[in-house]
Amino acid sequence: MSRIGKMPIPLPPGVEVEIRGNEVTVKGPKGELSRSFDPAISISVNDGTITVSRPSDNRIHRSLHGLTRSLLANMVEGVSKGFQKDLELVGVGYRAQTVGEKVELQVGYSHTVEIVPPSGVTVVVVGAQPTSIQGINKESVGDAAAKSRAVRPPEHYKGKGIRYVGEKVRLKPGKSGKVGAKR
Repeated sequence: MSRIGKMPIPLPPGVEVEIRGNEVTVKGPKGELSRSFDPAISISVNDGTITVSRPSDNRIHRSLHGLTRSLLANMVEGVSKGFQKDLELVGVGYRAQTVGEKVELQVGYSHTVEIVPPSGVTVVVVGAQPTSIQGINKESVGDAAAKSRAVRPPEHYKGKGIRYVGEKVRLKPGKSGKVGAKR
């Protein structure tokens, strides 16, 4: 039995779940999400909890069991609390600013880089340094954060670039002849 798949998902107050065949719609205070799942996996709502069960111990059913439960739990958490990824810009002159819905990044290139967030995702820039990407869909928030980070990933000699808050970048020592060479 799947350890993740058999765990029930508690529904917070204010969250409603509607199941139509293999289509599940979750409504909450932050918004509404809907997704279709594999018809072999059965989803039921009882006494404020969502339970996911599988028909057999087939390899495909076992893998879909935990996946379905995780996706449903992320939908419930998204419409009740929301998701957030924080990015920081490390480097001299690196900054971000919002222009309408777009975000302009100045990260050491000769031009500014524009990022247009997908629908349902907002990018919050406070000051010039910290950037926060927020939304109700965990997949789209993570994707937008990864695309923003990919504009200038942290390099391993000076550590400059865009990184997640709390991400540790191991710095390489550089040329050994430069550090302690005798003349």
